[in-house]
Amino acid sequence: MKAIAKQKKPRLLAISSAGGHWIQLLRIRSAFDGCDVTYATVDDGYAADVEHSRFVRIPNGNLWSVWSMMRSAFGVWCLLLKLRPEVVVTTGAAPGYFAVMFGKFIGARTVWLDSMANAGSLSASGRKAMRFSDLCLTQWRHLTGDDGPHFRGAVFNNSALA
Repeated sequence: MKAIAKQKKPRLLAISSAGGHWIQLLRIRSAFDGCDVTYATVDDGYAADVEHSRFVRIPNGNLWSVWSMMRSAFGVWCLLLKLRPEVVVTTGAAPGYFAVMFGKFIGARTVWLDSMANAGSLSASGRKAMRFSDLCLTQWRHLTGDDGPHFRGAVFNNSALA
């Protein structure tokens, strides 16, 4: 009798910076069911939020420090080379941008979900990440465009706002 081969779960990297970006990433984690997920963010304290999953802390980056951006980019690059994810999903900001940019370079499918806080326009990171994203999403219907971002709903509970 032939043994039935186990179907391999897709490797997925779910990555974000701290605060609201992390909260929004956690709100969509049910979409990752059936995947081999690694969560990555900039604060070790968030490991408890995903205690039954793989967790990696990465360096944070911000626009006010070139050094922090370089450290963040290098940390994300090394993580991607180690994990070789098939899919990268992010809610931003700088670490997420580097993840979709470098993820695309290594052949991963990439998804950018812009923060709900950006109601007036797509975030600066989102505008840059859009060119590396297979799917760029906004949580605000009025920000959509033919070439993206696209609207598929919002991860906050008040649907009247979207």
